[in-house]
Amino acid sequence: MLEAEAGLSSGSLYNSFGGKGSLFERALDHYNDTVVDERIRTHLNESNPIGGLVSLFQSLLEEPDGGTYGCLLTNSSIECAGSDTIENVCIRTGFDRFLVAFKQTLLTLPSIKPDAADRMSLRLLVYYQGLLVLIRHGYDKTTLHDTIKTEINAITGDKNA
Repeated sequence: MLEAEAGLSSGSLYNSFGGKGSLFERALDHYNDTVVDERIRTHLNESNPIGGLVSLFQSLLEEPDGGTYGCLLTNSSIECAGSDTIENVCIRTGFDRFLVAFKQTLLTLPSIKPDAADRMSLRLLVYYQGLLVLIRHGYDKTTLHDTIKTEINAITGDKNA
């Protein structure tokens, strides 16, 4: 698709960006700067922190055309697992952006202490990524939707999730 849009061969594309790895790195950076940051801005800057978390997780089930494309970070982390590459640094950067946003959101709740927020943020990231893997694998979205409030409640201790 990139070749057709750019009117270049794959070799020319790779040369333009310094290689296949560099092209992928740029794509991941762009994804983090646009998709990840936009998801965080859209859902986690609400006056209702738990509602924002629920909204973020529910939005995972609303892909264009009802698809199951998943997330570039999730799909790439599976493909690049175990390698020591710049691509993995970019993937980790995206995951860390979610961790920071989850922690900031949790710390707006009066009952959450900083040490607990770290642990809860990681649990939220694990659940977020797990949902994305199951969606990509074709699990029933209605069934997955029904787990969201329960899991956020279990992670945060909020009875109103």
